[in-house]
Amino acid sequence: MEINKSQEGENLTIKLSGRLDTNTAPQLESEFETSINDSVKNLILDFKNLEYVSSAGLRVILSAKKKISKVSGDMKAKNVNSSVREVFEITGFTDILTLES
Repeated sequence: MEINKSQEGENLTIKLSGRLDTNTAPQLESEFETSINDSVKNLILDFKNLEYVSSAGLRVILSAKKKISKVSGDMKAKNVNSSVREVFEITGFTDILTLES
């Protein structure tokens, strides 16, 4: 998995490419731990090139949502493809995340 991030003011965008699974989830978790701080109020996850997400990936995303909520921030996912969207729908993540096309 490849992670690209950019920050503009209070907006942090993280773009993921590849597979978010048991092997790559720790990498994303580490990125969230170092990147989400008091200067970040909006976390945007760009899943345009994300091919797959496993339960380990969902756990990391949920953890990031909790962390950003503690600073009264917001998190949204954009460019979610149909296979990842289906996982989000089945697991109830559509109630947790704001999904944008």
